[in-house]
Formats: sequence, structure tokens, C-alpha cells
Amino acid sequence: MIIQPMITPVKTIVKQKLTSCIPKIHDTAKTCGTTKNRIGIILAALIGISLLFGAACAETTSDTLAALGRNVYVSGVTYDPAVFFTDDSGTVTFHVTNGNANQTISVNHASFGDQNIRLTSETYDSSSAIGPFQTRDYTFSVLANAPDGTYYPPFSLSYYGASGLWNKEAVQVDNTPLLLLVIDEPDTYAQGRKDTISVQISNPRKNDVKNVILSVSGAHAEITPSKTYIGKLASGASVIVNISVTPSQPTTLSLKIDYNNGDNVHSVTTSVPVIFSEDKKLANLVLSNIEVTTTNGVYHVKGDVTNAGLLTANGATITSLTPAVPQDPYRSNVIGALKPDDFGSFELTFSADSVTSVPLQLSYKDKDGNVITSEQHLSLTGATSTDAKASQTGLLPVIGVVIVIALVCGGYLYMKKRKTQ
Repeated sequence: MIIQPMITPVKTIVKQKLTSCIPKIHDTAKTCGTTKNRIGIILAALIGISLLFGAACAETTSDTLAALGRNVYVSGVTYDPAVFFTDDSGTVTFHVTNGNANQTISVNHASFGDQNIRLTSETYDSSSAIGPFQTRDYTFSVLANAPDGTYYPPFSLSYYGASGLWNKEAVQVDNTPLLLLVIDEPDTYAQGRKDTISVQISNPRKNDVKNVILSVSGAHAEITPSKTYIGKLASGASVIVNISVTPSQPTTLSLKIDYNNGDNVHSVTTSVPVIFSEDKKLANLVLSNIEVTTTNGVYHVKGDVTNAGLLTANGATITSLTPAVPQDPYRSNVIGALKPDDFGSFELTFSADSVTSVPLQLSYKDKDGNVITSEQHLSLTGATSTDAKASQTGLLPVIGVVIVIALVCGGYLYMKKRKTQ
């Protein structure tokens, strides 16, 4: 694994040295009288030339390789995830570029990590080559073994003939999780009524996260949707999810976010109590101006219904309940939509035996179509009976007929008497 040296300068130096040495060897050989002396002189000259060649070659190769090494650099670093949680695993990739135009660099070792960002994969111990103006990637698996902070684990690269490459790039460990906030929910909940909860998911981290999923669960409640896939959530971004909840009894909802930081799974949870109580904003139907009359055991009720609430009562309806038995013509009465502070008139007819009061049911629909019902008791003790008036009214024709007959008979007798006289 040798970096290819620049050979041309070495050849030139050797040629110059040999050219200068050969005439000297020839002259020396002429002056020597014996063959033995000639051989010794030639060997001495060759040894000198070899030493001269080695020194020139070593000097030239060392300088050349050092220059080559200075043109090798880290052109980029990629951490995945970009910001770690403590105990997160991930990868780091160093992009090493050979900036030399004509020489290939031979690498024999690459390593990364320290006690904070611990290496969990093997180092690069086999030879690899980086061609002129080419970039090679060195990827390591790591584990963040440190609390919140910024760390500078070292990356080292070794190759022949130079001091190697040493690089430190910052990596952050930040244990800030995603935020899960309930930003809007009803003041109260009611049995069988559908309400909406608005949930905001925010990413305060310095890196993006992926595979974000919101899950909502709870006993005794119908939840739609129970799971929402959000996907990627960029750094500093937020998303709002609306959830419909229809509880059958008081309960507690569990909200959970699962997400990936790199390939590491993290989660955030919160809870929402569902408590039944009176909603102060709902429509409130109130009876007023009540008149109750009874005729032959049938009660006839007239009055007004006023919406004393803060929301519209859609499809307001009133009817009588047991022990009352609805009778024609007003078994029930549909008043229609009543806006806040609006009112409508109604009439009901029903029969009721041996009771002093009956319940009246008022119902309407809210904006989501949920039916809201309430009861108000109606006293019958003050009912005005119309039976006597009906009897008196029935005698009037008879009395009229009697009077007419009496007048006719009296007139007849009077005329008859007068003719007799």
C-alpha cells in the first residue's frame, strides 16, 4: 500500500550523479596498476553511488508524499440522526476527497469515536484507494453514550508516506422530546354527546423526526379517529389533529405520540379526563305563560318555550310523558329552531287520571346532531274546568225555544180572546 511517488525528479538526479561519477571511476582505474585495485575502486564507487541514489530518492519521495497528503481532506460529514438522544444509535459518514490531480492515495486504516460517541462497528483496516479528484465515504455505526451537550469525536485516516488525516466534527446530544398539547376541548362532556378535542403536536428539536403517529384510546367512549399517521415533522413545525369523542360514561382518554429519531423509537403521552357536568353554553329551554284547561277529562295546555341558553336549539319539540296519555289534536308540538333569547308558542292535549302533575319533555338537537332532552313538571291543580260552561251553553237553545213557544202561545190566546169579544 504505497502512494505512487513522482518518479521523474528522482531519475534526473540519479542520471546527474552517475554522469559525474563515471569519468572519475575511469580515470582512477587507469592510474591503478593492478586488477585488484581496480575492482576495489569500482566497488567503492558503486557503493557511493548507491548511497547517493538512496538519499536522493528518500528525500524526494518524502517531500512528494507529504505534499500529496496535504491535498486529502474531509469534504463533508453526515450524522443520522442529525441530533441524538442519549442512548440513541445511529451512523456517521465522512466524505474524504483526494484533491490531487494525478496521484492516487492508498489508505490503510480509518477509525472514529470516543467515550461519548462510542463506535459500535468495526474500523476500516483493509486497503482502499482514492483516485484523483475522487471522494470516498467512510461510514461508522455509533452509540450516543453522553448527556445533553455538543461533542467532538475524532476521525482518523492513515496512509503511507504522510502523517495521516485527523478531523473533529461537532455532534449534538439533545433529549428534548416532541410536545403533545390539548389546545381546545369542551368545558364539559355529556353522555352520548359528540364533542371535538383539538390536539397540537410540535417539534422543538433541532432536527426532523419521522413516522409520527398519534394514538387515542379510552374505555366507554367512541373515538374517531383512534389513530392518525402524521409522518415526517420538520424541526420547528407543528400540526393540529381534531378528534371526535362520544362518551357513554365518565372516563379518561390516553393520548400517545410515537416517532422515530433516525431509527430510534421515542414516545410522548398525556391524558384527558372526561367528566360529565352541566354545559353552561348549551341551549336551555324554559316554559312560560302556561295556561291549563280541562274538558271532559282532557287537558289542554298552552304556553311559550324560550331558549335561555347561548347556543341554538335546533328542531325543538315538546310532548307529555307518563302518566299523561297524549290526545288529539296536539299529541306533541314541534316548535323548530330557537336561537338564543328566542321563543315559540306551543299547545298540548292529553288525559291524566288522579294526578296533580305530569312531566313534559323538551328536546332539541345541537350543531352536531346530538339530541338533548330535559323534563319540566306541569302542575294540574290550577286547571280551569270548562264542563259547567259547556252545560250552560247547551241550555241556551232550549230556553230560547221555550220563550219562543210561550210567546207564540200567548199571542195566539190573546188574539183569540180579542175576537171573541
